[in-house]
Amino acid sequence: MDANLDRRHRWGLGAFLVVESVYLLLALALAYAFAGRAVERVLAVVLGTAGPTVVAALVAVLITTLRGNGPTVDLSLRWSWRAAGVGLLFGIGGLFVTIPAAALWVSVVGEDANSAAGEVFGDIRSTWAWAIVVFLVVVVVAPICEEIVYRGLLWGAVDQRWGRWVALIVTTVVFSVAHLEWTRIPLLLVVAIPIGLARLLTANLPASMIAHMVTNLLPGLVLMFTVAGAVPA
Repeated sequence: MDANLDRRHRWGLGAFLVVESVYLLLALALAYAFAGRAVERVLAVVLGTAGPTVVAALVAVLITTLRGNGPTVDLSLRWSWRAAGVGLLFGIGGLFVTIPAAALWVSVVGEDANSAAGEVFGDIRSTWAWAIVVFLVVVVVAPICEEIVYRGLLWGAVDQRWGRWVALIVTTVVFSVAHLEWTRIPLLLVVAIPIGLARLLTANLPASMIAHMVTNLLPGLVLMFTVAGAVPA
């Protein structure tokens, strides 16, 4: 069992399924709410992208508070400079694997290799202020919230029952599939491994958060400049 899980919690895989259901239902509700409405497109896309992820993460934190020992213990949500350094190293090291892997995947798959974020933000043009918001969503908000859900809540549920190595495997696979980007699942598996290893080796969620942020940095920069109209789509 993970060293940071000092006391057994009273939630498990059912908690993760609840959080995933909240995410999917809210995503569908927002898509319906914005459909055909006179809402600035970049605002609708930002809310539709970030809103469900943030709410899902908040529900995960709430579950650990009501049914466990709180997010600090149950999700290993403790700040550590050492863990932050490990996360940074795994994030940078992961780029040396994921960038060539992404280039190879694009050469094999072609246009279908584009990410969901690239699909929704790629043809939007707006101000630099909105471009920076998009950058923050991709590089900061999404990694923090996704790590809370997958390598926090799901990891904790699997770890308590089957151990941390099984947690690494399960969260890597589920994280890759949950993006619903079917042509990119093999690439997402490659991307997820360094992030999961940062979590495994430090028993600390901020480590994987930072590794995830580094992984999303280059796509976030590309999307920011694209939305601002500084580079072609």
